[in-house]
Amino acid sequence: MSVQPAVSNPALALLLSDGEGQTVARSAQRQRPLLESLTEAEKKSVLQRGRKRVLYRGATLFSQGSPHDGIYLIESGRIRVFYAAPSGREITLAYWYPGNFVGGPEVFGGGPHVWSGMAASNSSVVHLPGGVLRDLASEIPALAISLIDGLVFKGKCYSTMAQMLGTRSITERLAHLLLHLADLYGVPEDDGVLIAASFTHADLAHLVGATRQWVTISLRRLAERGVVEARRSDILIRRPAALAQMRSGKDA
Repeated sequence: MSVQPAVSNPALALLLSDGEGQTVARSAQRQRPLLESLTEAEKKSVLQRGRKRVLYRGATLFSQGSPHDGIYLIESGRIRVFYAAPSGREITLAYWYPGNFVGGPEVFGGGPHVWSGMAASNSSVVHLPGGVLRDLASEIPALAISLIDGLVFKGKCYSTMAQMLGTRSITERLAHLLLHLADLYGVPEDDGVLIAASFTHADLAHLVGATRQWVTISLRRLAERGVVEARRSDILIRRPAALAQMRSGKDA
C-alpha cells in the first residue's frame, strides 16, 4: 500500500529540474525554510500576523488568473503548483512541502496569478497578505532576505525545468523523474529500491509533460525489460543504472 512521503528536510520540494547530484550540489537542491534564520520572537510575530488555513486534499489554494494577495507558508501537507493551458492540459511545476512558501512571484500582491496551487494532501498553511508581508519585510531584515533567497531558488528551478522540457525527450524526463523519486523517497529492498510515495500515473504525467496513457504504457514497457516493477500504486526500481542511461539519452 502506498504511503505519504516521509519529509526529513523541512523545506523539501519535488521538481522535475531537481535530483541530479552530478551536476548540482546537494546543498543547492533545497530551499531554506522561510523562517529558518529568524529569531523565535520574529517567527512568533510573523505567524501571529498571518491567517491559518486548513485544506483537504484536492482543495484549491489559489487559482490561475485570480488576483495575487501575498504568500502562503506551508506548515503541513503538500501543495502542488501547476499551470493549465487553454486546452485544459496541465503541467506540474512543483510539489512544495512544510517550510516552503507558495503564491509568488508577486509576493506583495498585485497582478493575476500565472499558475494555480492546490492541496495534494491534507494541508495547513499560513496566509500572509501582501500588505502585511511588506510591513514584516521592512521590520525584519532576515525575513526580507529569506524572501529574496526563496524567489531566487524558485526562479532557478523553473528556469532549469523549462530547459529540460525544451531539450530532453519525454523518455529521458521520465527516467530522470523516477531516479529523483527514488533518491527522495527510496526504501532499499533486496531486489531494488521502492519508491514509497503516493504519486499516480497522472501525477507523473503532469510532472514530465506527457499524458497519463503514455506514462502507463512506458512503465509497462520498462517492467517488461526488468527495469521497474509495479506494485499496486508503488514502483520498484530494479535497474537504476538502466534508468541513468535513459536519462542521459542512451538506450538502456
